Amino acid sequence: MAQLESQRHLFDIPPEVAYFNCAYNSPLLIEAGRVLVEGALSKCQPWQRKPNDFFDDAEEFRVLAARALGGNSECYAVIPSASYGTSTVARIFEEKLGRGDEIIVLEKAFPSNYLPWQKLSQVTGAELVVVEAPSDFNWTQAVLDRITPRTKLVAIPNCHWTNGAFLDLVAISEATRTMGACLSLELTQSLGALPLEIERVRPDFVIAAGYKWLLFPYGLSLFYADPRWHQERPLEETWLSREGAEVFEKPLDYAAAYQAGARRFEMGQKSIPSLLPGALVALRQLGDWGVNNIADSLAVINDRIAGVLEERGWTPVPKQHRSPHLLGAVSERGVPEDFVGRLAAQNIYLSCRGGSLRIAPHLHVNERDLEKLLGVLSNS
Repeated sequence: MAQLESQRHLFDIPPEVAYFNCAYNSPLLIEAGRVLVEGALSKCQPWQRKPNDFFDDAEEFRVLAARALGGNSECYAVIPSASYGTSTVARIFEEKLGRGDEIIVLEKAFPSNYLPWQKLSQVTGAELVVVEAPSDFNWTQAVLDRITPRTKLVAIPNCHWTNGAFLDLVAISEATRTMGACLSLELTQSLGALPLEIERVRPDFVIAAGYKWLLFPYGLSLFYADPRWHQERPLEETWLSREGAEVFEKPLDYAAAYQAGARRFEMGQKSIPSLLPGALVALRQLGDWGVNNIADSLAVINDRIAGVLEERGWTPVPKQHRSPHLLGAVSERGVPEDFVGRLAAQNIYLSCRGGSLRIAPHLHVNERDLEKLLGVLSNS
């Protein structure tokens, strides 16, 4: 693992802008923007688009996702949003849960990782167990304390979206499997910037919206399903995920069998020339950088920021419970309502979520950006 130098030259960010808000929306890579325009304009000449073009990009997506993020390429699928992914999992469990069963979620979970489970509990009669936010930021222990023999599904992230507080997925996975429960991970706020040891965690499902740490264009997301689930019913019955779909002359054969692997879980218009090429660029770049290297590099930036925040009376998430890429901090006096706006007026961009100041850099951040932010925080 190595600390990477600033990669600002790969992003279209003006020198006066200090952007620390990737947990809200990441900037596109310049190359991704170029291929997105090219892909969108390809629709001007539809006769150039051949049947294999409806499949090839999605197949490359699988290969690049496995290279960058780990796991088996056959387990990856292209989806439009995180809620599509969680709803896919919820559909699978509609026939597997009943009264007396429990679904575990976190307090103040992001809506896409709460609403589908809330509906699932209402439909099946299973109890929705909400793990309360721990005062010491130790979400791992808080989740472990709520897993019981009644637990059938644990639906959690790798870090809390409001402040980056970390969850040890290896420990939680071991406890989950011991109880015979399943693990569904919603990793929108970590996948691509925080390593996921798929072989050790062995998640049943992984879901991530792509427009944050994966650096995808808006409208594309990622789904991962362990092979044990590859025979389950998908959310969408698209003909493009059925066997023989590549033969466009025979769509009325209405094939009953699905294509292999996780392809059955994909959205119908999965190979979108105006979106998917941008995701391929992003996955290729993430694989070249290495997610471990990204995490190490962002940790150095956030550790410096945390030190200044502590000096000014803020309380960052403690180092032992903090994700390297996403830094949250609270203050006894609270975050002033106009604080984020005042920083934006100086071309410094970050967020406030759930009462926490939330700082989320990526590799575009350089020393000038950091000094600009630290100077403002030192005087706040």
